[in-house]
Amino acid sequence: MTSLVRWEPFRDMISMREAMGQLFEESFCRPGAGWLIPVGMGTPAVDMYEIDDAIVVKSAIPGIKTEDLEVSVTGDVLTIKGETRANEEIKEENYLYREHRYGSFCRTLTIPAPVVTDEAKAEFENGILTLTLPKTEEIKPKAIEIKAKTSI
Repeated sequence: MTSLVRWEPFRDMISMREAMGQLFEESFCRPGAGWLIPVGMGTPAVDMYEIDDAIVVKSAIPGIKTEDLEVSVTGDVLTIKGETRANEEIKEENYLYREHRYGSFCRTLTIPAPVVTDEAKAEFENGILTLTLPKTEEIKPKAIEIKAKTSI
């Protein structure tokens, strides 16, 4: 016996968000391998946190030289740029694996508080770039002394 199934036109439609998710997953992601970055080095990992008088930014940038890094602050935007070059001259077809990325990268972040760029400090040690961006005076917390009045 054959049963009738009511046709619902919206049952087979997927949302635009799901369609875009599938498009990006099929285009850029390989199962088990993480994100594929076909050009350049990609973007470095960044940690940003706030202490009493400064914003601290730490970025993992292994295998790059200090002279190949550029850090700038424009308004409330922090930009970290860099480039690394391959030193070896080996023909592509001789590689069994080639997972080191060579090229340039650029990471742009919004700084959540006004900073004094003239007093900023940058240190680069063991592949970790540490930026200390002092906050402006008006943004720093200030204690207000409370005076008690005695009433008779």
